[in-house]
Amino acid sequence: MTASLCRLDNQWTPDGDENGQLELTLTNLGGAALSGFRLVYTALTRNLDRSMVRNATLVRRNANYHEYEPPQGLVLQPGESWTFVVRALTRKPSHITDGVSTAYLILSDGTSHDIETGDLMLKGHVAKRPPVLVPEGRLEEPVGIIPWPGVTDLDGFGEAPIALFPAPGSPVQAIAAMNEVGALARRLFPNAISVFALTGVAGGLSVQFSTSDDLPSEGYRLDFAEDGVRLASGGAAGLSYALTTLAQMHHAAYAQPETFRFPKSGLISDAPRYEWRGCHLDVSRQVYSLQSVRRFIDILAWNKMNVLHWHLSDDEGWRLEIKALPELTRTGARRGPGEKMTAQLGSGARPSEGFYTQDEVRELIQDAARLHVGIMPEFDIPGHCTAVLAAYPHLIDPEESVGNYHSVQGYENNALNPAMDETYDLLEKVFREVADLFPFPFIHVGGDEVADGSWLGSPKARELMKSRHLSGTPELQAHLLKKVQAILSGFGKKLAGWDEVSHGGGVEPDGALLMAWQKPEIGLDLARMGYDVVMTPGQAYYLDMAQAHEWLEPGLTWAGVVPPQHCYEYEAAGDFPAELADRLKGVQGCIWSENLVSRQRFNHMVFPRLGAIAEAAWTPMPRKNWQRFCAQSRLMPEL
Repeated sequence: MTASLCRLDNQWTPDGDENGQLELTLTNLGGAALSGFRLVYTALTRNLDRSMVRNATLVRRNANYHEYEPPQGLVLQPGESWTFVVRALTRKPSHITDGVSTAYLILSDGTSHDIETGDLMLKGHVAKRPPVLVPEGRLEEPVGIIPWPGVTDLDGFGEAPIALFPAPGSPVQAIAAMNEVGALARRLFPNAISVFALTGVAGGLSVQFSTSDDLPSEGYRLDFAEDGVRLASGGAAGLSYALTTLAQMHHAAYAQPETFRFPKSGLISDAPRYEWRGCHLDVSRQVYSLQSVRRFIDILAWNKMNVLHWHLSDDEGWRLEIKALPELTRTGARRGPGEKMTAQLGSGARPSEGFYTQDEVRELIQDAARLHVGIMPEFDIPGHCTAVLAAYPHLIDPEESVGNYHSVQGYENNALNPAMDETYDLLEKVFREVADLFPFPFIHVGGDEVADGSWLGSPKARELMKSRHLSGTPELQAHLLKKVQAILSGFGKKLAGWDEVSHGGGVEPDGALLMAWQKPEIGLDLARMGYDVVMTPGQAYYLDMAQAHEWLEPGLTWAGVVPPQHCYEYEAAGDFPAELADRLKGVQGCIWSENLVSRQRFNHMVFPRLGAIAEAAWTPMPRKNWQRFCAQSRLMPEL
């Protein structure tokens, strides 16, 4: 570890402008004077106007990237500080994570050096701490299970057996499933006692397996007695979930024996509430190691969630090897000094890079399938495509002026042009390889946050609008997505997307799956249009939202704050009438990673809210209990 050259502190005050102002102070921590340098930082709170900077000059801004020059002739001696003020902010900060994320200096010799940063502080005001968000809770029955089963009728409890093992003559498929779930438990809790053994164990308890046509494929029944457990399941998934329930109860009884026990008599009868029980993971903004993605899949399986929605591309990076288009990862997976894409949140003086090879992904898909988790890939189009356009600039209409439109995140001209044949050539190559790689029936194509006015400065797009009688950006997007839907259909895949895929006339509803994210009532609107729907509203299920209003709680607030209790108690079914109930396929959490710049931050934001969504997806509404969930949630694994 090397000593930091400097430190950048930032404070916000409501004074000075509609959204207040940032005061940034750079302190020289080194042993030599600094001059002729430039300061780069990344921040969600952006500057809109170069003229609204005092005591510095904004040289360049690209989305969250800001590059400043100090006043001419400034020499910063060791221990001295330079302060400048930024107004005309894009937003009014409300949390410590709204300010500087990363920062570095570009010295006079052209080299770049990371520097320390501090959280965004309030100037002249005392920042408040959040309240306790998850109380100790209380149990109705002394067992540890998340998500909570549909039926429990347990009337006797005691110490957990040393291990559970298959009864003599058990089917090989059941023994293999027991081994798989046991390996899952060992990966998640490597220091805990093993849950399962494959041979009889003194002090253990046998499990007798059977299948039942009366149970759904994901359903199971556990009957407990002194001489063993009888496990009936409706299919392979139900068998795995039954074993996971046994593993959770065993782990809880050993981890906290003063609180949790193991059933000695009674029954558990269980099946999921929804068929789609998912979580989205954004690996574009922050690149997660393959090992971390594997562990996250393990956590989903432990929570009986069955879909990983893998967000593999965005403005900040393209994360999947496409053999026919090597520049997507050669250029589109790198950002930082000297690269075509500038540093963004979480990246600094050293280039940030990373992607997953097809061989790695193929193995990951197989591993997830054994845990009954399907992986749906997302490639966000036509917006959110800065990385694609950096890799293949020939996709840009050469007559379209730069800066003609900006996304909500501040990227300029970041959308694939619906009027260019080159766009569809690239997409067909991408989806051909993706369809071959991922067995999941859906490919998610994004379709969100295309800036109003996109492509209207493109002569090619205007010509397309005239020839096809299209009236603006939404109809241009619908034109593109309908062609993409046909491409996917040709590869045997169905289209999934965010709710904006319905705009401008939308894609063909038959077979499409849309995710309602902007607000809850959109889900019902989509169902009325004939779309199948997964509910993932930011107001309840976006795990990058702050959990409390207080300044010292990290996170975003565009959808309000999402306390764990609200996340838990929110009902996705809402106002869905009976005649549209079958359109609601399930629920899903979303993990957007702009702010999740460390594992500690990830764990703080994601847990226990992920378990809350797991219960929303699985547990019947009358069986949900916030206090019981709180008491059990501390047993659950983190990343």
